[in-house]
Amino acid sequence: MSKIKQLASQTVWYGASNIISKLINYLLTPFLTRMLHTPRGIVDYGDMSLLYACISLLNIVFTYGFETAYFRFSNKPETNKQTLLRTAFGSIVFSTIGLSLIFIFLRYPLSRLVEQAAHPENITISVLVIAFDALCAIPLARLRQENKPRRYAFVNLSGVFVNVILTVFFVSFCSTYAQEHPDASLSQFYNSHSIVTLILLANLAKSLFTFVLLYPQWGDIKIKINIPLWKELFAYSSPMIITGLGGMINETMDRFMLLKWVPGPMDVAKTVQSFYSANYKLAIVITLFIQAFRMAAEPFFFNQAGDKDAPKLYARIMKWFVIVVCLAFLTTVLYIDFWKIIVGPSYRSGLGVVPILLLANVFLGIYYNQSVWYKLSNKMRAGMYITLIGAIITIIINYLFIPKFGMYASAWATCICYGSMMVISYFWGHKYYPIPYNVKKILSYLVVMLLLFFVQKGIMAIISNVVVHFVTGTILMGVFLLLVVFAERKELIAFPVIGKYIAKIKK
Repeated sequence: MSKIKQLASQTVWYGASNIISKLINYLLTPFLTRMLHTPRGIVDYGDMSLLYACISLLNIVFTYGFETAYFRFSNKPETNKQTLLRTAFGSIVFSTIGLSLIFIFLRYPLSRLVEQAAHPENITISVLVIAFDALCAIPLARLRQENKPRRYAFVNLSGVFVNVILTVFFVSFCSTYAQEHPDASLSQFYNSHSIVTLILLANLAKSLFTFVLLYPQWGDIKIKINIPLWKELFAYSSPMIITGLGGMINETMDRFMLLKWVPGPMDVAKTVQSFYSANYKLAIVITLFIQAFRMAAEPFFFNQAGDKDAPKLYARIMKWFVIVVCLAFLTTVLYIDFWKIIVGPSYRSGLGVVPILLLANVFLGIYYNQSVWYKLSNKMRAGMYITLIGAIITIIINYLFIPKFGMYASAWATCICYGSMMVISYFWGHKYYPIPYNVKKILSYLVVMLLLFFVQKGIMAIISNVVVHFVTGTILMGVFLLLVVFAERKELIAFPVIGKYIAKIKK
């Protein structure tokens, strides 16, 4: 139990910073979907979402899995940690400079590829955002490896505040100021750039500011690449480039596919993509927990790898992980009347994809949890193959069904993709690194979760009263919580704070 508490503590710290920073960023969703509510604004939101999808994809290329390789090798007793730092960070520095120059040189054809030929500067700014984010990767990994979650939280949150403040400044203040003072220098700057460009500039300022704040983590690193060590690092991490790219195709490239395969004029496709991107944000509860868990779990799993009871520990962690993501799923779907406020009224025609995307993220979270088997057994190619299978599923389903079903095809493609990856990983992992997952109990929680959702959906179809929805949602949430209490009573009694209250509950 103490080791689970240790992971929980780290998850809270890393999670607190990630959750708060993501929540602050997500506050931009109601802000932007209300400010960009006109047909032109909705198209701009789609352009912005597509560029961020591309940024996520290229982040994988620029970092090529060296954060995970850093964690893996830093726990080997024979590894010199200073040599490891110099090699990992130095490699990222040189490759980032080279890749940035290549992509900036290709900015004109790339801007045409994403249907933004009038604004090649957006490609340049996006590349610079990716570059500074890549340079932050190893310093941030160093903070995590050295168990400095408070410092990590400070750096993370500071950058987010810069981004939010500048975004609000550009989108709201500058818009009003330009109307009132059309001849001012600030007004001329605002009017000479698209809203997408200005939002990207805010993100660039955030990435640069974060890099500066991380100076204590990279300023003392004397870049000197140890070639034999670099080869070992790259041999370990190189499959993760394919894995990461495949993962990003599954996670973000549906925006690009909607843009290309939704029938009709380009503005129609961009509008559909905007609705899909905005409503995807409503999976925030699950997404934030998964991200927080991954930040803490990766170094934790590697640190526990040598323990003979590690597989049993991983199995218990999986069970509790599933319980939490089920609660996150129900928190969203049972109270969707409140969550939908996050997106502006002009974007709410896409609300139907939310439960599908939430379920997809449940499957993704379970898959991430399972991935410990190939990372610890040095079967990184397995993760690559599983992700590629998922990417192929995503592309085929989107290609076949987007012309007829639009954003719903993309949502179901994501769900089927992650579900398939989860199942394949379970059976494959059982062969090479058996972990005694309680499959029956995990499946039971997932089935009950879905049954409660369908009950609420049926009630909402019959009764359109928001108060009734809240009451029935709360009752159904209570049902799930009681199920967990009675099923996990023995373990819950050992939990701090809540344990003494659980002990008073009779079966």
